[in-house]
Order: sequence, then C-alpha cells, then structure tokens
Amino acid sequence: MAQADGATRTVIMTVDDDPGVSRAVARDLRRRYGASYRIVRAESGESALQALRELKLRGDLVAVILADYRMPQMNGIEFLEQAMDVYPGARRVLLTAYADTDAAIDAINVVDLDHYLLKPWDPPEEKLYPVLDDLLGAWRAGDHRPVPSTKVVGHRWSARSSEVREFLARNQVPYRWYSAEEPEGRRLLSAAGQAGERLPVVITADGTPLVEPEAPELAARVGLATTPAADFYDLVVIGGGPAGLGAAVYGASEGLRTVLVERSATGGQAGQSSRIENYLGFPDGVSGGQLTERARRQASKFGAEILTAREVTGLEASGAARIVRFSDGSSIAAHSVILATGVSYRQLAAPGTDDLTGCGVFYGSALTEAAACQDHDVYIVGGANSAGQAAMFLSRGAKSVTLLVRGRSLTASMSHYLIRQIEETPNIRVRCGTVVESAHGDGHLERLTLRDEHGSTELVDAQWLFVFIGAAPHTDWLDGTVLRDERGFILAGPDLTPDGRPPAGWELDRPPYHLETSVPGVFVAGDARAESAKRVASAVGEGAMAVMLVHRYLEQS
Repeated sequence: MAQADGATRTVIMTVDDDPGVSRAVARDLRRRYGASYRIVRAESGESALQALRELKLRGDLVAVILADYRMPQMNGIEFLEQAMDVYPGARRVLLTAYADTDAAIDAINVVDLDHYLLKPWDPPEEKLYPVLDDLLGAWRAGDHRPVPSTKVVGHRWSARSSEVREFLARNQVPYRWYSAEEPEGRRLLSAAGQAGERLPVVITADGTPLVEPEAPELAARVGLATTPAADFYDLVVIGGGPAGLGAAVYGASEGLRTVLVERSATGGQAGQSSRIENYLGFPDGVSGGQLTERARRQASKFGAEILTAREVTGLEASGAARIVRFSDGSSIAAHSVILATGVSYRQLAAPGTDDLTGCGVFYGSALTEAAACQDHDVYIVGGANSAGQAAMFLSRGAKSVTLLVRGRSLTASMSHYLIRQIEETPNIRVRCGTVVESAHGDGHLERLTLRDEHGSTELVDAQWLFVFIGAAPHTDWLDGTVLRDERGFILAGPDLTPDGRPPAGWELDRPPYHLETSVPGVFVAGDARAESAKRVASAVGEGAMAVMLVHRYLEQS
C-alpha cells in the first residue's frame, strides 16, 4: 500500500518490500527533502505502479524513484522498466546488496538506470544525499513544468474530441490536449486503464478518468455549477449570450434572485468571435471569450447563479409562477423569465459536410482549432461580420484564407472596417458568387468542390472549412407556449399587437411591454427576438432593458 506525505509537492518515491527498510528510507528522505518534496513510499512494485498512475492522472510530478532490487513478484528492475512508461523523465535509482551489483550494472542498459546504491547507505549524509542532490539537480534542469489539471486525450480528427475541447475552452476550464497517437497520450490512457477504443478520455483534476463524457457529466466533474441552489427565483434567464449575461448582471445587481441557465457555454455566438472591434469602450478590440468571461465574473460578483450544461425543454405559466423544465425532468420556478436563447449557424446543405463536421468542417470560429491551421489553406463560408472576424484571426497563422461569399460583394452584410482590413491583408482572398458544392474526405476533410455563379465547378485541396451562414433561433421548445414568427423568432411588444389589440389569450388589462412575449412575465432579449439588430451591443442593451421591464411587471403583479 502506497503512503504519502504532503499533497502538492513534486514526488520522490521509494519502493521496498521490507517494511522496516521502507520506513528507514522514507525517514531519511523526509529528513533531508521533506520540506520541498512529497515522499511517497510503497511496499511492492504493483502498489508503486498504481500510485504512479494515480499521480500521473492528477498531473503531479515525480522527480526520483528509488526501488529495491530483491522484491517478490516484481523485482526492482522490472518495476523501473514499467515505471519508465508512466514517468519517463523521473530519475531512477536501484537499491542493491553487494551480491547484486552485476544485476545493477546490467540494469543501466535495460532501464537507463541513473544510479545504484548499496545497502546499507549509512551514513546518508555521505552515501545517499549527495547522490540524490545530483539527481534532483539534473531533474530540475529539464523542462518539468506542471500541466493544467484537466487533460483530454483523443484523436486529432474526431468530432467528439473537438466538441469536448470547445466546451472546456469556452467555459474557461484550463486543460491540456494529448493525441492518442503520441507517447504521452498513450501513457495517460494506460494510467486510466483505457486501451483507446473509446475516445475522448477526460482526466479531471482529482485523477478521475471520464470516457466519452456528455456535457452535463463533464461540467459537473470540472467544477461548473449544474444544479440550482433553490427551487424558486425572482428571475430565470435562459441563455448565456450577451443578452442573457447582460440580464443576469442587471438583475442580480438590482437585488433580484437571479439564475442564468446555459445549455453549453456562456457567450453564445459572440463568445466564439476572435475579435470584436466595434463594441463601445474597447477601441483596440476584445475577443468574444474575454468579453464573455468578464461578464460572467461580473454576474457572479453580484450574486447571480450560472448553471451550465442544462438544457431547457419547456416553459409554462402556473398562476403567478413561471415554471422552467429541464431535459432531465427537473424544474425550477420564478416570478419572471427572460428568453435569451440566441441563434445558431445554419447547417451547410452540401453533400459530405454532415459526415465531416468536427473533422475539418466547423460551425463558428472553433478557436481551439486555430493553432492547428498554422501554414495551411483555410476556407470560410459566409459574408457577415463573424466570418470576417474569423478570417482576420486565422490569417495570422494560416498560409491562406479564402472567404466564400454567396452574394456579389461584402458590402451588404459586413461592417466597413472589416472589409477594409480584409482588403489590406495579403493572404486573405474573397471569392464572391461562390458556394460549397460538396465536401470530400476519408475520416477528415481533404477536398472541396466549389461552384461559382456561372455554374462552373472547381475541386480544391482543403483541410479546414469554417461555416458562418445565416442564423436559426433556439426556440423550437417554445412551440405552443409563446408566439413566434414564421422563421421561429419570438414576437414581443408592438410586434404582438400590430392592430393595437392584445394577443389571443392575453388576460391583463394592459398591452404587453416592449420586450414582453405573449405570456405575461416572460420577456425576450437579443438575437432570438423578431426584428432584433443582431449585434452584441444591442443584445446587451436589450438584456438590461428586459430587467427594467421585469421590475415593472413585478411591481404591478
């Protein structure tokens, strides 16, 4: 059984099957190194390997391993050979009797042994400490920086691996990516007891391996809040984009018991933007991730709860309460609700793209993939600001970026400042009147067939395609609850009463407030609202305005 001293320091491990010797070695090690290193001792090779695997999963560092040669079941050389697979950078020391020196010398070649020590090692000041001082100095001279606590092991061209990485990145969870084909990835899979058939494997901060985790499990295990603290609130905000975050900040700061519910990650489409340069107060621009994280911290500071990876599937009015139902069958209730569900990019209707989504075809910026685009040719579909921002961001490292625009120019859909920047960037090319006819590849994107406005087609080599086409609102779950237009956008305020009469079923003696839906006390803000401006600034403003109207509703209820 392995025993440890301390919790967070770099480890020195000692392995000996004789309990008396094991305690003596650990005692001498603690006396000299206990203040700076964590001393772990084990009394068998198998228990030591198990301890090493647990340390590996937690991301702990191991500097030196001392193993006794004569151990039953697994001798010291056999143990160190397997320990190399877990911690190849650790310095290895074999403890031997005088009669075993030949075996120790042979082990120098077998396990790349750094040193062997003859027992007894008394006095340690002469025979043990000088050797370990040198080995620890050599170990520290190498690059053994601790890695972020969460680790993801997966395949490079895997849609599920890409989704997990994007989920963690957008939720500001630090992690490190390991390819299952690389040595360190294989070591982590082995330590987690996985052969690699089911990927990705996420290893959490406490060393727990999660195999192909779904978002709710992943969120709960990496420390994101997924369970509401109460059953009833003043305000439930559904959606964590700019409108939802704005509503959460203003609701909580003005004393409302507020909970924000997000099905994936806060920020919405804006959170995926590599650079927003026309948002008030940021003359040098700000990334969507930075803006989102600041807003999230601000909402939390004022006391708003933020629930992640919770999918809302229903909304109903029950007297004065508005009940929000989740996909797992649970629910919460509130006096009022703000719908800030936002929109998502429409799917590209081209043969081959569905099968290659996440394997070279991405919707939105997918900023976690940007580093892999270095020196590659990148294609982007779309002609609005989000596509232009992605083109500028990816052009910093990509060999070339080609914008594929269905229309005849960018002027109708993209801000002037972005058009100017694109024109001044030499490795960005704009192809107007061009669409993706089909995508091709075996396991990942390899080629695209492009079609121009004259019907001519061209086959181009491509490993990366980022899609920004149109927007569809996340409102199907509201069918039969609130009124929506023919495209699914939520109607509110004056759009509900074009002839001055309240909508059918409206029971109050006042018309709906400006952002109020056909259900009293349920408001809408941001891109999901019919005729909204589809800009970050307007979404934040509508979130704040919706809270003002919530106050008015609560005062008159």
